Amino acid sequence: MGSATRGDRDRLSRTPPRWATVAALAYAGLCSSFMFTLVVPLQAELPRLLDASREDTSWVVTITLLVAAIATPISGRLGDLFGKKRVVLVLLALLILGSVIAAVAGSIVGVIIGRALQGAVTGVIPLGIAIMRDVLPPERLGTAVALMSATMGVGGAVGMPLAAYLALNADWHALFWLAAGLGALGAPLIVWCVPGDVLRSSGRLDVLGALGLALGLAGVLLFVSRGAQWGWTSPLALTTIVGGIVVLLLWGWYQLRAKDPLLDLRVAARPAVLFTNVAAIGMGFALFSSNVAFPQLLELPVASGSGFGLDMMQAALVVMPAGIVMMILSPLSGWLERTVGPRPLFTAGTAAIVLAYVFVLLWSSEVWHVFAANLFIGVGIGFSFAAMPMIIMRSVPAHETGASNGLNALFRSIGTSSASAVMGGVLASMTIDFDGQAIPSRAAFDVCFWLAIASGVIALVLSLLIPRSAGEQRPALPN
Repeated sequence: MGSATRGDRDRLSRTPPRWATVAALAYAGLCSSFMFTLVVPLQAELPRLLDASREDTSWVVTITLLVAAIATPISGRLGDLFGKKRVVLVLLALLILGSVIAAVAGSIVGVIIGRALQGAVTGVIPLGIAIMRDVLPPERLGTAVALMSATMGVGGAVGMPLAAYLALNADWHALFWLAAGLGALGAPLIVWCVPGDVLRSSGRLDVLGALGLALGLAGVLLFVSRGAQWGWTSPLALTTIVGGIVVLLLWGWYQLRAKDPLLDLRVAARPAVLFTNVAAIGMGFALFSSNVAFPQLLELPVASGSGFGLDMMQAALVVMPAGIVMMILSPLSGWLERTVGPRPLFTAGTAAIVLAYVFVLLWSSEVWHVFAANLFIGVGIGFSFAAMPMIIMRSVPAHETGASNGLNALFRSIGTSSASAVMGGVLASMTIDFDGQAIPSRAAFDVCFWLAIASGVIALVLSLLIPRSAGEQRPALPN
């Protein structure tokens, strides 16, 4: 008995401090979200830098969104089966590998392959949230999850000025070497600071289900992200969307009958989970709408009547504080989650999003108007992104936390991908002639803001439909 007690003391002495675990996971989350804005400052220059057409270079951005959406729910299931910490390390290794490939690539093919591997690292955020559920006490869980959720916006917002600075002052390959360095620092932090897994799911990986989900999502997301360029009614666009929907329907039929499904759709169909996931599309749309519209609004020439004439670095600095707000709000989000529950917190976040876009729709004649609206968006995203994982975790079994949070991240990815395509399409179609160039009109930005308001209102309504019981049950924790 005495030796067992000493063994327990030895095991506990090797357990990393909880603050270190949260910090290491949050750092990995920042690295993953930074990948979405890593090449944003380079987009206009990519055709020249890679000696390729603009249509081909757009895949440098699109492929990351596609792989992120597909890999996130699959990596969540892998984490439930084989260990979340182990899968996080694998994803960071893919980030490092992809960054090195893109850094040394001499052609667009290598850069696209590298960017695809970088997209897979997005799965560390839902996995990190699942690890926190496993190792943290309930009184600390809400704040930690809020911090981890905030990294989805913080990494992109804070990383954009850094990427802009490197794009302006260094060789473009430096961006990818930076990404490799960030991943190389994150891997040992996870090894040292994150304890071994205490919960694993029994069963096996549903390979057929994973392939079906990947194929179906690829069809739908290709239509969303590339439909405007192909033509929404072109044979190629219609083939991808119809094919994707058919594959997803067959996938759902198979998942309901599989012994060890990739995702338990019966759990995903619970009202709390279903409404939260559908609302996540609106929240992803609202977040990325500002990332697409605000930088262009800030950088367009003043003489055109559409913009404020800021340079790339100045525009990035105006957008950046929204991410800082998300980080600062993490303790408040955790306290509110414990005090009033995640459902009211989610409603408050969606309401803040709606108010932010209404504000910028009515007042956008000064730079500070955009700055203020973006701060409100930071508040809304911070609250809603903190609430969604908690609602999910209070509604699913503990052994399905990774896959369920991965599914929620997937819906957010659908929202961000949709925003990129829709906002890009609106700004490209509603233009004025300025010095021989077609640039977005002021009316185009108003349409973008109306669309963002609509997505926020839908998310707000869905948040009110979430059963109150989802905000009353504490998440199951391991003994």
